[in-house]
Amino acid sequence: MDTEKDISYILNELGEGRADYFNAVSPPIMQTSNFRVNTVKELKRLFADEYSGYLYSRGQNPTVDILRKKLAALDEAEDCLVFNSGAAAIFAAVLANVNAGDHIISVKNPYGWVKRMFDLIFSRFNVETTYIDGTEIGQFENARRSNSRFIYLESPNSWYFAIQDIEQVAAFAKKNRLISLIDNTYCTPLYQKPIPMGIDISMQTATKYIGGHSDTLGGVLTGSREMMKKIFECEYLAVGSGIQPFNAWLLIRGLRTFEARLERITATTREVLRYLKKHPRVESVLFPLDESFPQFRLASKQMKNAGGLISFFIKADSRQDIVHFCENLKHIMMAVSWGGHESLILPRCASLDDSDFDAMNAEHRMLRIYVGLESAEYLIQDLDQSFRSSF
Repeated sequence: MDTEKDISYILNELGEGRADYFNAVSPPIMQTSNFRVNTVKELKRLFADEYSGYLYSRGQNPTVDILRKKLAALDEAEDCLVFNSGAAAIFAAVLANVNAGDHIISVKNPYGWVKRMFDLIFSRFNVETTYIDGTEIGQFENARRSNSRFIYLESPNSWYFAIQDIEQVAAFAKKNRLISLIDNTYCTPLYQKPIPMGIDISMQTATKYIGGHSDTLGGVLTGSREMMKKIFECEYLAVGSGIQPFNAWLLIRGLRTFEARLERITATTREVLRYLKKHPRVESVLFPLDESFPQFRLASKQMKNAGGLISFFIKADSRQDIVHFCENLKHIMMAVSWGGHESLILPRCASLDDSDFDAMNAEHRMLRIYVGLESAEYLIQDLDQSFRSSF
């Protein structure tokens, strides 16, 4: 067994020099803004290369370092940077690799703040973005221009779970000297490893499964040491969006139970999925590793498993039917995000007025459920009583 790659070693031991902090089982929070140096020579070295040591906690910090080492190892990457949020991580990665006048290829309907970044911020600098479905490699080839520089992927995304062939896209990017980034939040490194597949930068929102308790935010970039150092020395330090020591400590705590939580969530999700597929009020479901999923074969090829998100379409004549269903749930909470201990529901029609609802539009009848750590029976009973009382 390769201990360095063993999940138990990574989550519980890697990066933790317990002898350096009184043999405490849990690492301390190094809640300091700066660090003393002993010689002018040492200070000069840190000024020249802050990536090499501790100078100021906007850059390097010992508590954050423990987290970085664990997250890099989980992704089988050389290095890692951790930010205050997933949005901050993506912004830094793109900003570090795109210049004025460049072109970006992105999957269509990306995370809302990513689309705003492309359309409202980078467009100010004459950076254009072409949005493609991304399910066929030919779409990337057709979208490429002479000034294309960056590819942005989400595989799967968080509503329709659309998937790209990661190895094919990575090979295309390398052949054409494009930088590739994937949002791997849905799968996490436990269920999908984009770096060994050839992707340059893997991102995940640590707010979700890594934290696991809905009490902190975080965004992760992993990749080569060269790429992480490049981002660190400009965008990470200049924008000041790195994670703070206390938040890093919370994410280390979350990693302790990461594997166990995800295993339970995955098993419970399968039971909830079976219930939804059989319910007469459910028109259809979307789940990447269900045989009914349009890209099931590709999902099975590159994903080890799936987590706690299911999208489903209910049979409803009005927006109020969906409102009643969501508001009649007693235990499943209505909220955005996912990955915590609590189960959540999110109706797609929340942004609509009643008069805008179209029962013929399936997207208006779409809901997303996140299955948390409760028992399957507990969640199914809640769904069942709400279906009965709402229709």
